[in-house]
Amino acid sequence: MPTSTSSPLNRIARAAGLVMALFVLSRSLGLVREMVIGAQFGTSAELDAYLAAFRLPDFLFTVVAGGALASAFIPTFSERLARGEEDAAWDLASKVANLLLVTLIGLAILAGIFAHPLVERIIAPGFTPTQQVETARLMRWMLVSTVIFGVSGLVMGILNSFQHFFLPALAPVFYNLAIILAALFLAPALGVEALVIGVVAGASLHLLVQVPGLLHFHARWTPSLSFHDPGVREVLRLMAPRVVGLAAVQVNFMVNIFLASGLDEGSISALNYAWLIMLLPQGIFAQAIATAAFPTFSHQAAKGERRAMQNTVGGILALLLFLTIPATILLYLLRVPIISLLLERGAFDERATQLTAFALAFFSIGLVGHAVVEISARAFYAMKNTLTPVVVGLAAMAANVALSLILIQPLAHGGLALANSLATLAEMAVLLWLLRKTLGGWAEGRVGRSLLRTLAAAAVMTLATIALMWLVQVWPRPVQAVVVGAAAVAVYGLAAWLLGSPEARELPRLLRR
Repeated sequence: MPTSTSSPLNRIARAAGLVMALFVLSRSLGLVREMVIGAQFGTSAELDAYLAAFRLPDFLFTVVAGGALASAFIPTFSERLARGEEDAAWDLASKVANLLLVTLIGLAILAGIFAHPLVERIIAPGFTPTQQVETARLMRWMLVSTVIFGVSGLVMGILNSFQHFFLPALAPVFYNLAIILAALFLAPALGVEALVIGVVAGASLHLLVQVPGLLHFHARWTPSLSFHDPGVREVLRLMAPRVVGLAAVQVNFMVNIFLASGLDEGSISALNYAWLIMLLPQGIFAQAIATAAFPTFSHQAAKGERRAMQNTVGGILALLLFLTIPATILLYLLRVPIISLLLERGAFDERATQLTAFALAFFSIGLVGHAVVEISARAFYAMKNTLTPVVVGLAAMAANVALSLILIQPLAHGGLALANSLATLAEMAVLLWLLRKTLGGWAEGRVGRSLLRTLAAAAVMTLATIALMWLVQVWPRPVQAVVVGAAAVAVYGLAAWLLGSPEARELPRLLRR
């Protein structure tokens, strides 16, 4: 590894290790959350209503205060910190926070007023009238969490700019805990309303757990609001394309709800369970690494260190492919045992397992695409180029919608999952090509050599997994998932090490660090 990149990559690895550990905890709790919800509600019409109600609040948060704000705010805030202008940085944070609050409160009030017609005509027209009324009622309460999450998302960006990742990565743990406790103790009496209580309480904890970080860095807030401040205008300018891109992603989710609302009962729930299982490795690997890498990308881009950024991006891509390719294969091959292990209890019966496994088979195909898009898009954001990923994302959205309309007929809800995967893989390919042109390369020679070793090791693992599944086919499914999964990971690691994979040799040392 070149000397010039060892320090950034090691720093990212250390930060990613911390974030990854907390992401593992958070995602594990997320799975526990889905296990508890699955046991209480299975793939019922009641849960379909809750998931549909969640879409608009999540849309508003993601578009206004989620990734769009972070991708625009962190480089602008970090730039002031790098120049030693801490007062100016906190002034910018105050103005952005105030503008964010005013915007989210206004949108939440409007969405609450028009909740029922939105559900009836746009979100879930295939629901029964009773389901639509219930969905609108649940949505109004969940809009409260949108406002709270907006502030919490900005706080995460502030702390990440200071290279502080612990509390932001810990916050989702408390969010998941709140929903788990609500589902366990309140759902028997309150039904699906308990989940809404858990969401609002979890959002509050998500914010409160990060407050000590603000105090540590001597946060300063002022009640100022200005569209004319150059920093605010820079954040808004950088946000604009990203808002469009994230809106496109959320539109895809809404299209899925719209189309799936006319399918068999439980289709929306099955898509949600499968999506969340696919997101487990994506969150542990891609989001953790991307979160830790983004400030380094921004620093290298701000200082014009093009070669260093090329090598950093290349090293991260190689590591990401090393982790996500075997995860994709195992998710596909072991989908039924995995779902049985995680979810099949209580109201989550064999029918629910098969519905979810059918969707997961198609979602797993897109895992590598989702992971690589996460990294390549952050590289563009770090260079203050939010337009390119957005244009590519819009094209991917259009492809996703078109493919959904085509594939839903032969494959039902599985067609919606396959459309998402195919569109994401195409988005990945285009972003990597454009990133190579923008950076003048991303150490693709190293990535290519690493990829060949990864694919060879993954092929060995695939053959071993298929053989093991045949040998233990009479065992209970949960046991199959644990035994075959553990053996497959061991085979992959050994094969990669024998093939001389740099990632297989470097990863244990980075984790120890």
